[in-house]
Amino acid sequence: MLKLFFIGDIVGRPGREILVERLPRLRAEFGLDVVIANGENSAAGSGINAGIAKAILASGVDAITLGDHVWDQRGWETEMDSLPRVCRPANLPVSCPGRDHVIIDVKGFRLGVFTVLGRHFLGMKAECPFLGADAMLAKLAGKIDGALVEIHAEATSEKQGLGWYLDGRAIAVLGTHTHVPTADACVLPQGTGFMCDVGMTGPYASVLGREVKPVVDKFLDGLPRKFEIAEGDVRISGALVEYDPATKRTARVELITVRRNNVDLTSSRMRL
Repeated sequence: MLKLFFIGDIVGRPGREILVERLPRLRAEFGLDVVIANGENSAAGSGINAGIAKAILASGVDAITLGDHVWDQRGWETEMDSLPRVCRPANLPVSCPGRDHVIIDVKGFRLGVFTVLGRHFLGMKAECPFLGADAMLAKLAGKIDGALVEIHAEATSEKQGLGWYLDGRAIAVLGTHTHVPTADACVLPQGTGFMCDVGMTGPYASVLGREVKPVVDKFLDGLPRKFEIAEGDVRISGALVEYDPATKRTARVELITVRRNNVDLTSSRMRL
């Protein structure tokens, strides 16, 4: 049985710090074979840079995926090609820099990892995530033994639709972007694990990782404000996927939450 852990959007310094502090112990505690993390909010809440990407990988993450904030940090488009374990969304235009997938050797099992962006309520220039996933699976045929697909999208209907569309063709379809973990982790009929959103890794005493007051104030009067990264109730949130290569089916998907209270690190797990 392979144990794969997919970590939701790392938000700013608090998200990076708890990852460095907690991930080594978490890998040992759950016997994780591979860890993948979405890093698109890791640089002050918007985007990523090479230094931060290297620090995330050094913390015990095996591969980093990205989302709609992929181009937010100046110069990142020239840095990302030097980082073989980082991939941008696969359904962006082919002219965009960066890799559209990562392949990780996990105990001899060739795990393909790629992200597709949703198109509803996102302003990115992206192709259809359904056809984009088809194209990536065709491209990777014969090169991988199984694929973990991330859908970085706003609409839950789009995420659910892709889960059903890829049932039996992917190890798991896991959603990111909305930062709030959902209670719908399951294994679909043909053996694909699914979860609408695995949550964020960062401060939960917040509005999606940002300080509460300026966000609420903008809702009230519409005036522009700077949204600083919050600091309270920092957690790691992600999906643990247990996959059986012999049967080519996912056996279980769980939401894993790791909370940092002052200096004490505790973990909890919700079995779904």
